[in-house]
Amino acid sequence: MNIFIIGFMFSGKSTIGKKLAQSMNMEFIDTDKYFENKYNITINDFFKKYGEELFRDFEHKILLEVIKKDNCVISTGGGLPCFNNNIEIINQNGLSVYINMALSSIIHRQALSKKKRPLLDNLSQEDMQERMATLLKKREIIYQKADIIIKGENIDIKELQEKILSNTSKFK
Repeated sequence: MNIFIIGFMFSGKSTIGKKLAQSMNMEFIDTDKYFENKYNITINDFFKKYGEELFRDFEHKILLEVIKKDNCVISTGGGLPCFNNNIEIINQNGLSVYINMALSSIIHRQALSKKKRPLLDNLSQEDMQERMATLLKKREIIYQKADIIIKGENIDIKELQEKILSNTSKFK
């Protein structure tokens, strides 16, 4: 069984995914890192060179590769579940966990982050916040299709692990 960690940018999917994988003795895969290693280009550079539409197609192919693996915790890019029926593919091939964070928490984390996000590139702080609010509102509909929804602020990994284990009946 695979566990997919989904949620908006800056929600801590990779950090939580790594901790969860370690606590459950599973392999960890970050689809963004997987993409960058496979295609030998950063996501930011790919966006600049080829655009979002082609990125989403390649990201979909990455998903189709990683679902063939087993016993993995897979942290997805923030937009991955929202395109190409990916949330349905995720839910058919594993257990999905949505890290649900308040917009104010996301904005706070973005302000502290050194990592650039292609969808927020070259925007003023005000425009960036507006863009995040619009994107989150649009994506929330998809994220809500997750098997498990947890509040993203102050996640207890043991508690999350218990929720996951109580949901494994989905695969029996």
